[in-house]
Amino acid sequence: MSGTQMERRRSLFPDLDQWFGADFPRLPMWRPALDAHPIAIEVTSNDGTYTLRAEMPGMDPEKDIEITVDGDTLTVSAEHTESTEDKDHSEFRYGSFRRSVRLPGQIPPDGVEAAYEDGILTVRVPMEPEPAVGRRSIPITRSRAGATGGTS
Repeated sequence: MSGTQMERRRSLFPDLDQWFGADFPRLPMWRPALDAHPIAIEVTSNDGTYTLRAEMPGMDPEKDIEITVDGDTLTVSAEHTESTEDKDHSEFRYGSFRRSVRLPGQIPPDGVEAAYEDGILTVRVPMEPEPAVGRRSIPITRSRAGATGGTS
């Protein structure tokens, strides 16, 4: 061990998320039947547009995927049904998939675009620029009643 690097020690009891992370095979009895699988996403913002990209391999975008908007929340949900052919082994995920993302403002009724290509769903949401936040002065005007000195 060099003097500049700390030795990395392994615990006898690693974190449970290392043992039971996202890649751990899930059994139906381990989660409620109505629970949906999470969808892996990334969200970026550029030039007033929020872009959500979601990994959704093997989906038919016209039949399997639904995108809904409620105020400032964008929800992507999907249903992937298992084929009826016999398989010797499968690690594919079947069932319901769902992910909701809250954006920093109301999602406009027009201009939202969605496209699906190579197993990736891309949703672009144009957002209104946020008003400037910070300290500012408010001008005060003198009312006419106050200028005459009162009532008669």
